[in-house]
Amino acid sequence: MIVAPLTREDANELYPIIGRIEGLAGRRAAQLPQHERDELAARLRLVNNNLAQIAQEHSTNGPGIFDLDHEFHRLVVSAGSGPRLSTLHQAIEPQTERYWRLYASSIIGELHLSVAEHEEIITALVEGNPDRLERALTTNWENGCRRLAKVIDMYGERGSW
Repeated sequence: MIVAPLTREDANELYPIIGRIEGLAGRRAAQLPQHERDELAARLRLVNNNLAQIAQEHSTNGPGIFDLDHEFHRLVVSAGSGPRLSTLHQAIEPQTERYWRLYASSIIGELHLSVAEHEEIITALVEGNPDRLERALTTNWENGCRRLAKVIDMYGERGSW
């Protein structure tokens, strides 16, 4: 059995795709009624607060960074996706997840950057600003791709670390 390598080229293709899909979901989520946006924002804050605590303490105890980050994004996608957008997201997410898992466990020192980007996502959601929310989600993925590139540069392009 051979594991396909994790390459910068693949990550540079996958991350913008999932970012755009989630950005579209975010646009729709920003257009939900205010009470639904407030409920979603409260759930997102809980998850992001857990990430912030991990970042502050540099602790990997409790839920993993990947699991929390995944939950944050899942909440946005679930709230803003129709059946077609969900299908697109489900098609690309497993390919991206290989990188996401590696990256999430390797960025404890930069986790505060993701937390701040998530705060921007929450703020845009509460405002009900579709353009800002779409931009915040795509930016989070684009920045994540840049942070991932550093990890790949450090460890090299290979099938496992």
